[in-house]
Amino acid sequence: MASWGCPHEIDGKCTRINNLPCDPGMKGCVLAGRYVFANSDEKNKRLREKQAREKDSSPPSQDK
Repeated sequence: MASWGCPHEIDGKCTRINNLPCDPGMKGCVLAGRYVFANSDEKNKRLREKQAREKDSSPPSQDK
């Protein structure tokens, strides 16, 4: 089994976001909007918004 450690987490607090308790994917987290979280629709909100923007800005297909 693999594990991951955030370089911004020290003693369970996020040094990047005002020393709030570390919650991977929370607003301001380096992971937010970049990865899908299996247990949280709220954390996936930014990723879904990003995907919708990319879909809307893609050129129309040239089907014949």
